[in-house]
Amino acid sequence: MPRTNGFVDESFTALPLRHLADAALARARALGAEHADFRCERVRSASWRLRDARVSGTSDTTDSGYAVRVVHGGAWGFASGVDLTADAAARVAGQAVAMAKLSARVIAAAGSRERVELAPEPSHGERTWVSAYDVNPFAVPDGEKTALLTAWSERLLAAAGVAHVDASLMAVQENKFYADTAGTVTTQQRVRVHPQLTAVAVADSGAFDSVRTLAPPVGRGWEYLTGTGWDWDAELAALPEHLAEKMAAPAVEPGAYDLVVDPSNLWLTIHESVGHATELDRALGYEAAYAGTSFATFDQLGTLRYGSGLMNVTGDRTAEHGLATVGYDDEGVAAQSWDLVRDGVLVGYQLDRRIARLTGLGRSNGCAYADSPAHVPVQRMANVSLRPAPDGPSTRELIGGVERGIYVVGDRSWSIDMQRRNFQFTGQRFYRIRDGRLAGQLRDVAYQATTTDFWGSMTAVGGPGTYVLGGAFNCGKAQPGQVAAVSHGCPSALFRGVTILNTAQEAGR
Repeated sequence: MPRTNGFVDESFTALPLRHLADAALARARALGAEHADFRCERVRSASWRLRDARVSGTSDTTDSGYAVRVVHGGAWGFASGVDLTADAAARVAGQAVAMAKLSARVIAAAGSRERVELAPEPSHGERTWVSAYDVNPFAVPDGEKTALLTAWSERLLAAAGVAHVDASLMAVQENKFYADTAGTVTTQQRVRVHPQLTAVAVADSGAFDSVRTLAPPVGRGWEYLTGTGWDWDAELAALPEHLAEKMAAPAVEPGAYDLVVDPSNLWLTIHESVGHATELDRALGYEAAYAGTSFATFDQLGTLRYGSGLMNVTGDRTAEHGLATVGYDDEGVAAQSWDLVRDGVLVGYQLDRRIARLTGLGRSNGCAYADSPAHVPVQRMANVSLRPAPDGPSTRELIGGVERGIYVVGDRSWSIDMQRRNFQFTGQRFYRIRDGRLAGQLRDVAYQATTTDFWGSMTAVGGPGTYVLGGAFNCGKAQPGQVAAVSHGCPSALFRGVTILNTAQEAGR
C-alpha cells in the first residue's frame, strides 16, 4: 500500500474552495459583518458489519456542502448551501447576515444586552494539516476489509464456548476547508477507524453474556488493523478464555472496595465526569438541554478540589492519533494543549472564541467544531486525558498494593446526573483482588461515587507504560444534536474505598 499520510485528497482540493470563500466573505463584508467565516466540508463515513462471519450490513455515505457564519450587529448568523458557484456562496452569506439581523431583533425584544464578541486569534495565513496515518482505509478494497473481519470472526467461532460473534469496522475521512475575514485559510484531512469484535456465550440454562475487544477507536488508518498500534493476535487469542471465565464467575458482594481501574474503563469515567464537566459553556449554563450543566462552575476556577494531588488532567487538540486532534478548529484557532486539573485543582476549561471573550480568559483553546456543513460550530470536547506519573508503578504493582479489591477492565454502561456529580459505571470484566493477586472474575459489578469523592480517593497513578489512549466516535452534544469523536488517554490508577453495587440485586429491587 502507498503511504498516504501528509496528502489531502485531490478530489477535495480540486473543488473551487477559494473561489467560493472569496465570494462569500466579500459579500458578508459588504453587508457590514464584523466577522465572517466560510467552511466547506466533505465527510465520508462507512461501516462494515458481520454476524457469525457473514456480512450483515454495510454503509458508505458522504455529507458535503459549505456554510457561512457571521457576527453582525452583535448577533450570530448562519446559513449553509450545496451549490458550488460563487453566486450561490454569496447568496448564502446574505442569508447568514439576514439571520443575524433577525436574531439581533429577537434578542433586543427579550431585553438582553449581551453581544456576541470573539476572542482575538492571530491570522495563520494559509495552512494544510493531515492527521497521522499511513494507509487510508478508503484506499483498501471492501473485499479485503470483509475478509479480515471474516477471518477474525471464524477464529473466535472455532473456540469452545463461543456461540456467536459480531464484528464491525467504522471508518471516517473528514475533509475541511476554512477561511475567515482575518486572513486564516486552512485545508485539513482527518482519518479515523474503529474495529470491534464481540464474542457471545450461551449456557444450556439460557443464560448468556459477552466480552468485547478492548482496542480503542483511533485517528489512524488501515495499518491499525494489520499490526501497527494494537496486538490483535493476542487479544483474539485471549477473548474465549475471558468469556468462559466470565460465564462461570460468582456475583460480587456489595460493599466498599479498593479499585484498580484499567485505562480501557477509566477513559469513559474521565469523559463523563471530567471531559463534559469542564466544557465552559456547560459550566456557565449555556449548554443545558442536552445532558445538563456542570457542578464545576466558573466561580470555582482555581479553587475547586477536583481530586487528589495526583490528579493532573490536560485538554489536548494535538495528541498523535487522538480522535479530537486537529491542526485548527472551526473558528481558525490553532490546536493547543493545556491544563484542566493540576495537582487535583480545577485550573482550566475547554473554550471557543465567544466563551473565551465572554469570561475574560483571553485566547480560545480551539474547541469549536461542527460535525457537518449544515451545522453551526459549537464548543466541543478536546482529547481530555489523565497524565501518568513519570516514575509510576505498573498495573501489576498497583494490584500488588491491594489486600481486598477489584480490578476493572473495559467499558460497558454508565449513568451520570445532569450536573456531572453523581455517577455509576459498569465494565467488561471484573477481577477479585485478594492479598495483592488476581483471584478470578466477578459478575454483576458496578462502581458508584460522586465525581470529587472518586477522584479524591485516587492514591496511586500508573506510569507511562500503563498509558492508553481510549475514546469514542459518538460523543453527543447540542440541539439539534451533533456527534463528535474524542479520545481520552489515561494510565491505570488505584482508588481506595469505592462503593460497589451488585447490579442484579439493584435491578431486582
